[in-house]
Amino acid sequence: MLIIESQDPDLYNSLQERNLSRQYDLLVNLIQLGLRLGPHAADKYTLYALNHSAVSGISQLAGRYRQEPIYIGNSGHRPPTCVEVPELVDRFFSFLYENWDYADAYTLAAYSLWRLNWIHPFIEGNGRTSRAICYYVLCTKLGRLLPGDNIVPDRIRANREPYYHALRAADDAWAGGDLDLSEMSNYIAGLVKAQISNT
Repeated sequence: MLIIESQDPDLYNSLQERNLSRQYDLLVNLIQLGLRLGPHAADKYTLYALNHSAVSGISQLAGRYRQEPIYIGNSGHRPPTCVEVPELVDRFFSFLYENWDYADAYTLAAYSLWRLNWIHPFIEGNGRTSRAICYYVLCTKLGRLLPGDNIVPDRIRANREPYYHALRAADDAWAGGDLDLSEMSNYIAGLVKAQISNT
């Protein structure tokens, strides 16, 4: 069962807002697990759950990998084929696990935010899911649930242009054969600083 935005925009928007609230509650639980169990507490099932909570009632395939091609507006990015998604997600988590002790929180969060958007594993809610896992990585790596009312995912959602710019910069670097997350990392560090100062 789902509602399409054109059928009832008010109900659709209301569901989106309630879903984001439920996703945040789930995210807090997952962060607490991550703080206790370490980085390996997150896996593909974490993504399924975060995506399902974000798009339940507005996507028929909530919490399941896409099984067809997908196109992202006019961003210029063409995501990998659906056949590649499972392995790319496995590699995504391998990167996090293997670099956990060596990379700083902002670099790991930047990788999470960019790479999941790049893979685009779901039909709907990829941005919401990638922002949630980015925040999970930030809090888990920094060792606490970050203080502040207006959290990083909400700050990204409220002002998307710097976010899109940082995504494009990482995409361009990757297309040129380089992994350069510096712009995204600096962007996230600024968001964390703003969140913490707003307590």
